[in-house]
Amino acid sequence: MEPPVTESLGFGITRIDAGYIEPGTASFYLLQAGTECAVIDTGTVHGLPPLLRLLQDREISPGRVRYVIPTHVHLDHAGGAGLMMQHFPEAKLVVHPRGARHLIDPQKLVSASRQVFGEARFDRLYGDIVPVPEGRVIAAEDGHPLDLGGRELVLRHTPGHADHHLCVWDKVSRGWFSGDVFGLSYQWFRTARADYCMPTTTPSQFRPEALKKSIDLLAAASPERIFLTHYSELAYSDRLRQSLQEQIDHYVVLAAEHGGQVPQLEEAIIDYSLECFSALNPGMEVAELRERFRHDAQLNAQGLAYWHNRQLA
Repeated sequence: MEPPVTESLGFGITRIDAGYIEPGTASFYLLQAGTECAVIDTGTVHGLPPLLRLLQDREISPGRVRYVIPTHVHLDHAGGAGLMMQHFPEAKLVVHPRGARHLIDPQKLVSASRQVFGEARFDRLYGDIVPVPEGRVIAAEDGHPLDLGGRELVLRHTPGHADHHLCVWDKVSRGWFSGDVFGLSYQWFRTARADYCMPTTTPSQFRPEALKKSIDLLAAASPERIFLTHYSELAYSDRLRQSLQEQIDHYVVLAAEHGGQVPQLEEAIIDYSLECFSALNPGMEVAELRERFRHDAQLNAQGLAYWHNRQLA
């Protein structure tokens, strides 16, 4: 069953489906505090219409959106940022200092993404990427606080998935908006027995030890929930933290075994992910789920191979 386009999660937080690939693949968040709002991650340009409808339904004027905060500049997280900034005239874009230039001038970002996805698929998934005026950008250093209607958000630098990644801590919900650092967990990853999280190691800045440290940084805040981009709210547990870090270590082993070859790595990642999922759900038939891992395994294999081959250079 498809998830609803928008879902209130409590604490003034609403999850919005980003319209990326298919429903339930990517989400972003509207955070309301007092008379002000922030958008955390943006999805692609396809995420703007449901956000505007939500604001209209709640009688929230565009001028009340104070911040747009991409966790990093990969286009499923930040592709809609420029277009949103055009619609929210009072907003500041808050981004990691290393990511700011890519949203001010997205030409290199778009070119690299077109190489990964191909021209036709890129146009279908992402549409036109709109630059953000430099004067409206806040380059947030590690620990940067934001006041949103009296509610403090804290931005922490969390490399490992990307050098320009940050996560957003919200003390009110005791939750992290984690981007890709705490992996991905689609609704079908979650069963009555257990939740499964899969690391995301997409090109081209995967760094295994840094990613494990970033996961530890999130855990050190004793969170109760993680607001994933892929997908929606997840109850935090130390078991999930440990599992993600163990999977990252095993990815490194797989890269060595397959010599950084993407097709072989892709199949190995799918095999391993099915194994992890099956261990959480003994007796469940998992073979039919194989192709549902394909998209993320392909991207993970590309990032893992890039990292492995760079170590050998």
